[in-house]
Amino acid sequence: MNKVKLSWDKVSLVTVLSATFMVFGIGFIFWATFNIWSQSNNIVKATPTHYSAPETSPNKPLYPVYPVDGDNIGSLTIPALKLKLPLIQGTGVNDLKKGVGHFTQSVLPGEKDNCVLSGHRDTVFSKMGNLKIGDQLIVQTSAGIFTYKVNGTRIVHKDDKTVIVPTKNAVLTLTTCYPFNFIGNAPDRYIVSADLIKNK
Repeated sequence: MNKVKLSWDKVSLVTVLSATFMVFGIGFIFWATFNIWSQSNNIVKATPTHYSAPETSPNKPLYPVYPVDGDNIGSLTIPALKLKLPLIQGTGVNDLKKGVGHFTQSVLPGEKDNCVLSGHRDTVFSKMGNLKIGDQLIVQTSAGIFTYKVNGTRIVHKDDKTVIVPTKNAVLTLTTCYPFNFIGNAPDRYIVSADLIKNK
């Protein structure tokens, strides 16, 4: 009887151990499967279904290629004055004959800082004195369409360098000789300042 009881004890022990290992094995398989599934699910969620480039990126400049002096880089539209003017890179004599000139030591339109544009008082900017606070200035270039809103006007001496100082935000500064009806080299400059309010 002792031998029979002993062999039943062995069978019971083997059965229990087998069942235990089987439970652990199945549990491990479920755990591993769940881990693999959750990782692959996270990868799928993190990967977009389509790529769309961000509108603004700190690593991607608005102008990958800097324009050369004399290039036509876009246009300046002034709805209040019913004007659409060519925008030329540079403010040399020949540049200003073609349209509004971009002062090359300032940032290009749309960029963060002070973008300075110049024009003759007797041609492209002859009506600049009629601009009022709230009027819009729309600059279109290869980088997009940038809408600025006039926030002020002022008159400074021709040697006043505050017109071209850097700014924290994207602004547009228009400058022309003043007085508008002055004969000869005008002593002052008429300045229009505007803040960037929209880009697309």
